[in-house]
Amino acid sequence: MRTLIVSDLHLGSVSGTDLLRRVELRTALLDVVADVDRVVLLGDVLELRHGPMREVMLASRPFFEDLGRALAGRELVMVAGNHDHALVEPWLARRGAEHQPPALGVEQLLEPAEVSPALERIAGWAAPARMSVAYPGLWLRPDVYATHGHYLDCHLTVPTLERLSLGAMTRLLGRRASTFDCVGDYEATVAPVFAWRDAVARDAHTGPALNGAATMSAWQALRGESGRPLRGYTKALQLLRGAAIAAAFPVAIAALNRAGVGPLHADISMTELRRAGLSAMGEVAARLQLGDAYVVFGHTHRAGPLTGDAQHEWRGRDGARLVNTGSWTYSPIFLTDKPGESPYWPGVCVVVDDDGPPTIKRLLQDRTHAQIADRR
Repeated sequence: MRTLIVSDLHLGSVSGTDLLRRVELRTALLDVVADVDRVVLLGDVLELRHGPMREVMLASRPFFEDLGRALAGRELVMVAGNHDHALVEPWLARRGAEHQPPALGVEQLLEPAEVSPALERIAGWAAPARMSVAYPGLWLRPDVYATHGHYLDCHLTVPTLERLSLGAMTRLLGRRASTFDCVGDYEATVAPVFAWRDAVARDAHTGPALNGAATMSAWQALRGESGRPLRGYTKALQLLRGAAIAAAFPVAIAALNRAGVGPLHADISMTELRRAGLSAMGEVAARLQLGDAYVVFGHTHRAGPLTGDAQHEWRGRDGARLVNTGSWTYSPIFLTDKPGESPYWPGVCVVVDDDGPPTIKRLLQDRTHAQIADRR
């Protein structure tokens, strides 16, 4: 069975970075769908942290309808991530409402109607494709496991907002991530954090602190960037402000480590983002006892391994062979001026055949910045 995996579509994003909402860009993906037996949407398919689900569902419906027609009679699997965890939360809440539920495994395969009304609606839109739901992941072959990858934030050493939130939660629960050894341990930590954010976005649009805009601004400041051309006195002030923030940053990280939120590092370079993300995902694979399987994940938006990548970084500590799906969102802060050069360039998918390693395909490699930038 040939499987196509795509992740991090973030459909319904208020930032306008969700490329598959645009007909001319999703054609590249739908053309590949014609040659596969199954499509797996590997989490963060919907952007439910920016505003009400009703708006996101309306914005995403044309994509699901087009995908369903292209995949007619074949299998579509939905997996939830951190930005659309609300899709599976109703099922997670119900399963233990009356009786002690069985332990969560690395693969729960479910019918959309038993998970949530939203997933049941999506399954209707995607017909005549046959849709099912998997959480937190699924085995595509005995040696290939696919999951969104959001559990890695529990082990990340880069101080992202998600990592800080989860660090605070482990502190409150008195359960450090270094003791986790099953899916239930991760869910007990991540689900409350996700539920709070989803509740904030349920009825109104969220502000910069929760929709990611503030995080990007802080990232630019720490890297000495402004996000727009500056000159003269204004540029000097911007550079001084960035230097002051950068000087204070290690002090703040040290304080967080003393408070028990870490371990965190002050290095937020692109190199460290890659290294830390892979190390954290390798840790998850080891704690979930995935062995030396290929572990296909998304979440970090950094496709790989690509030509020139250090192969040893893409091996978990227990031998898991990591493969990242990249994303379908346009984030200029992570891109270079040359189209397609950055490993964060959007439009990536992974193909898994009956044997051999998963294959990375970069479907928007020939597009320019102007062709994929926000056109609202």
